[in-house]
Amino acid sequence: MEISRVAEILDAEVLTCTDFLDAEVCSACGSDMMSDVLAFVKHQGMLLTGLLNTQVVRTAMMMDMSCIVIVRGKVPTEEMQLFAENAGIVMMRTRCTMFEACGRLYDAGLGR
Repeated sequence: MEISRVAEILDAEVLTCTDFLDAEVCSACGSDMMSDVLAFVKHQGMLLTGLLNTQVVRTAMMMDMSCIVIVRGKVPTEEMQLFAENAGIVMMRTRCTMFEACGRLYDAGLGR
């Protein structure tokens, strides 16, 4: 699924790397615990989280993720956005809860 489609499904505001919206993601991980992401996630293209610190971007970088979705209507800091932009990671925000966002993406075929 293209990242632009993810943004449509989640009615999300794209904050960084708008030139990379045609990149493909095949699966996603939803977590606020970056230690779990590092320990258990493999081959996920996208991270959904409500956590607002630069560790989110560092984790996505380490796991070769191309997209971060901030849930629950939270607004990432300028520092987070700049870090993601410099890392080439698309960052977007949605008003959806984590549960709703994951459900919408699953219903649309992501990860199947």
